[in-house]
Amino acid sequence: MLIRYSKIFLAAALGVLILLVAINNVTDYNTNYDVVSHVMSMDQVPAGSPLEWRAVTNVTLHRALYAFIIGIEFSAAALVLAGVWRLILARKAEAARFNAAKDIAISGLALAVGLYLLGFMAVGGEWFQMWRTGPDLQQAAFRFIGCAALAMLFLCQRDD
Repeated sequence: MLIRYSKIFLAAALGVLILLVAINNVTDYNTNYDVVSHVMSMDQVPAGSPLEWRAVTNVTLHRALYAFIIGIEFSAAALVLAGVWRLILARKAEAARFNAAKDIAISGLALAVGLYLLGFMAVGGEWFQMWRTGPDLQQAAFRFIGCAALAMLFLCQRDD
């Protein structure tokens, strides 16, 4: 039973973290919007770089991408927290039922890992060269990926 409660707790902790990130992105909109705009504009890439053509300077596209990111964060948080509720309801059930209750939380964690891995590490980090703006941005994304992926792997372990 301790393993089940541990899985529920870690999934809940990640769900709350993802939700807080999304809420912060709405309530303190300009802080991270400025980062998204800065990265997409690729203003840290040296002039004459063969990668300059990738820059997107259209403010409407910056806002659209930022809204998309926030939407994915809220969706991931909702999935994880709904999954946590299902896990709480199934915590004393037979193993097959508890294992079946994991799917929504796992999908939310996978969505979050995908957002940070594809969105921040691949697209932001490599396509838009986010690493040139400073190491903290990619390190923060990697910490998030690590936490969410480890929780997801733990949750994915079958209960007997």
